[in-house]
Amino acid sequence: MTEVASVLFGREDIRRRVQELGRAITGDYEGREPVLISVLKGGTTFLADLYREIALPVAIEFMAISRYGDAPESLGRVKILMDVQMDLAGRDVILVEDIVDTGLTLSYLLTTLRARGTSSLEVCALLDKSVRRIAPLEVRYVGFDCPDEFVIGYGLDFRERYRNIADILAVHDMRQLEEDPDLLLQHLSGGTDLPARGAEATVAEGP
Repeated sequence: MTEVASVLFGREDIRRRVQELGRAITGDYEGREPVLISVLKGGTTFLADLYREIALPVAIEFMAISRYGDAPESLGRVKILMDVQMDLAGRDVILVEDIVDTGLTLSYLLTTLRARGTSSLEVCALLDKSVRRIAPLEVRYVGFDCPDEFVIGYGLDFRERYRNIADILAVHDMRQLEEDPDLLLQHLSGGTDLPARGAEATVAEGP
């Protein structure tokens, strides 16, 4: 039987990488008060850990989006269900994402936010699935480069389940998981014997 899932990025690797991202943002935004915006729901776990590693005054805002009908993500067209409440004019904004895939939806959000008159606008993504990129865009802060696999844990879900797994798992057999969504319950126990495969982590330098 094919292994259903394995640890792609372990909790300790995630913790260290989030600390590094927080230090990078702290240095780049010294003397400023950035606004961190997270798109519900997947990015909230990453956001909660990230902003505690930023040694600056920060503001937090949230957005919620949905696709139009059954349109796939690659179309990039979304409806904004919940918008930020703060006036972003003249503010330094960092859009905090759990994962960047094709980049089309992210490009739409960036265009929307730039229209608010932001002073600067950057992206901080925990995972960058760059192999699937369609829209040309720059992700300034990247936690890990992600292979082209379905991933869950640390805020990422399968049918609204498993967001609370502390590690990030790569799912190798979606058919088995779809047939039995309980297959990964053991990963909710707080421990795992599986080693993390890991991947390159990057941060763009400079302000």
